[in-house]
Amino acid sequence: MASTEKETDAVRQTRHQPAELDAIDRKILGALSENASRSYADLSKIVNLSAPAVHDRVKRLKRDGVIKGTVARLDGCKLGRTLLTFLVIDTSSYNATRELLKFIRRPEVEELHTVAGDGCVLVKVRAADTESLETFLMEIQSLEGVRSVRSYIALSTFLERGPSPD
Repeated sequence: MASTEKETDAVRQTRHQPAELDAIDRKILGALSENASRSYADLSKIVNLSAPAVHDRVKRLKRDGVIKGTVARLDGCKLGRTLLTFLVIDTSSYNATRELLKFIRRPEVEELHTVAGDGCVLVKVRAADTESLETFLMEIQSLEGVRSVRSYIALSTFLERGPSPD
């Protein structure tokens, strides 16, 4: 199997059963989702457990894949990518859809999902300007099997967050 195939195979999510979480786990997850740099001592005060007990729970949540990683949420506009666009891409086949996976390495691509409905793929793109978005769109439209691309430019963002532990 070629390395590109291995990389794109890894993109497809496997179906997982929800983790067994109690109220304390959910409270820890809520606190970490607000501020991922909280110390175990800080978390222990929030959930009324010892810091080592909280550490064990966080370690388990990471092991079980509930916590996928700890990241800094960056401001796209302050990084010079002021144009937030959602693309709905319609392809003629599953192979054409898989070709779009090569765009996951692009810094302007924030999310890429296969979807049900009018299109096949939904892509969240944060571009520097209209010219760079146009260049990106031309690359997508030049792929064999791409039937159409609809662009939806976000004017304002009022909410952008991950899943809630509740």
